[in-house]
Amino acid sequence: MSTTAHLERAAVGLGALTVGTGPAVVIGGSGADARWISLRDRHGEVPAAESVVAARAEGAGPLLVEPSSAGDLPVIAESADGVVVGAAWMRDSELVRATARLGLPVLVQRASSATLEEWLAVAGHCAAEGNDQIMLCESGRAHPDGATFDLALMRAARTRSGRPVLADLGADPALAAAAIAAGADGLLLDPGVTEQDALAAREATRIVGAVTRREEPDSVSAARDAIDRVDAALAVLLERRAELAGTIQRLKPVGGFAGRDAVRERQVVAEMARRAPVLGEARLAPIMNAVIEAGLHLAEERRSAPAERD
Repeated sequence: MSTTAHLERAAVGLGALTVGTGPAVVIGGSGADARWISLRDRHGEVPAAESVVAARAEGAGPLLVEPSSAGDLPVIAESADGVVVGAAWMRDSELVRATARLGLPVLVQRASSATLEEWLAVAGHCAAEGNDQIMLCESGRAHPDGATFDLALMRAARTRSGRPVLADLGADPALAAAAIAAGADGLLLDPGVTEQDALAAREATRIVGAVTRREEPDSVSAARDAIDRVDAALAVLLERRAELAGTIQRLKPVGGFAGRDAVRERQVVAEMARRAPVLGEARLAPIMNAVIEAGLHLAEERRSAPAERD
């Protein structure tokens, strides 16, 4: 099947979520869109059914489960919304195929030493079992062999397969913004990641995703959610612009409203119109005038504040 055909269906339904189109998702961590657990981490000390029931009780939203062995698959089929093919056993073709036959969405993690071809071949094994609800997951964890998170490989997997690709950041959200900017359809976090790190990853997903991911909502509610994400990015950028404008006012020989540069402001509007031709200069000019004036007012308020305290 051609790459174009893959791209036309590059979305996976995971419970109420759609992964691959629309906003990037966060799986794992406090307040995530979905949660996941690994039965391998429990070393058989806790029965699979008990672990899955406990995970279900921890919160709402879709749940993905990584099996420890084929014996866990019946419980996963009955109680989970998706299944994880872990990096440690992605080359176990027998277990991979049995996992795919559950009919649940499958998340395929890449082993640190696996090539792009090997990684995509695992997805192919799942598809051969009649399951095409497949997501790929590049790992951002540190490995003893020195392998690291590979953004280029993640992008290549998305392009070659047309399937959704997530970035596994483990417990470290530092690469969240870079992963989303590189085209990740979502982030995978350790289930036990701290609330602060989970919030940082979600904020990066929200802000960067609003700029880099084009959405086509099909309902008023979905459109409002998309607008909220864009507004969140706007708020961050507007405040950053105001801070930089204040810096300029301190550096200019004549600051404040008296130091406004009409030529420079027209250049700013023209450059913005180049990037936003639908709005054009006529609509952007009053918007930017309001933004510039807000920054100038803020700078003057901050400059006068010490004198007022004195």
